[in-house]
Amino acid sequence: MWLTARTRTGIRPSRTAAATLLAALLLAGCASPVFAPGGSGAPASNDDQRPLDRVQRQAQDALVRWADAVRESGGASIVFVGELTSQIGTWEAQVGENNTSALLAGMVHAVTDLSTDRPSRREVKWLDDTKVDVNVLSAAATLEALVADGNDGCPDCEPLRVTDSTLATSLVETSRGPAEVPTWVYTVAGTTVRVIRVAVDESITVDPPPWNADDPPTGVSIEWAKGTEDSRRLEVGFIGSSDDGPCAESYAAEAVESELAIVVIITGRPQDGASGSPEPRLCTAEGSMRTAEIRLADPLGTRAVLEIRQGLPVPVHPPD
Repeated sequence: MWLTARTRTGIRPSRTAAATLLAALLLAGCASPVFAPGGSGAPASNDDQRPLDRVQRQAQDALVRWADAVRESGGASIVFVGELTSQIGTWEAQVGENNTSALLAGMVHAVTDLSTDRPSRREVKWLDDTKVDVNVLSAAATLEALVADGNDGCPDCEPLRVTDSTLATSLVETSRGPAEVPTWVYTVAGTTVRVIRVAVDESITVDPPPWNADDPPTGVSIEWAKGTEDSRRLEVGFIGSSDDGPCAESYAAEAVESELAIVVIITGRPQDGASGSPEPRLCTAEGSMRTAEIRLADPLGTRAVLEIRQGLPVPVHPPD
């Protein structure tokens, strides 16, 4: 598949909602601003363009991985964002540390026979009443998927012992916003907490490339997008530096598009007058929720919106 990068650039003022940003991200942003093509400010030199060339390659790679994931999914239409495993309630003090680590590690096993029969097809229903029929995994197969997703990071943990399972419906975040989704709810011995796992059989998932600490991906990841299927403009949210003070930055957003997905690139540059001296700016570790607007070459449709660093989907909600 040949993927053509069709880019549009736009700038939108920040909102006032505050959030916390990892220090390394902001310090890197303050030390090495990137000028967006077509954005306001001085034109970039050849050296300034090198990071942008790299982030464009990341975007193209993300589109290729997404196309592969769609093909391998066998035509699935559901894209889950975030974790597929959750819980109802809070672990009791005496088991909390063990059970939290054991669940993350996938150290969960059934002490009774769980059903291996598939339930009948169920609906995934979004808040706008859009629906899609999906196949549902058995209780046993769903627990196997939960275990397979574990990080194997707690060899000394006491495994969670599942004693029962109930088919239910839970509100789960997808790339098209929250939806009511078939889930299995597991009863765990020795606690009132219930473990929940998404039971949808086919969904589109993408594996990000291995993290290289010596050459980590670049760019600012968006956390959400807002738009409708017929939108040619999207609002995106991300954590950036403040819009005032010595480290104030203006941001531009760019879309790299394919028929299946959109990768959003965020670039920033210091605002005029943000620093009154040629000395390096001393930036704090605090960040703010910022927003930007991107223009699309084609309407959003049912395409996934991907963040730049790992190429993973983010939730897309209707405009406010």
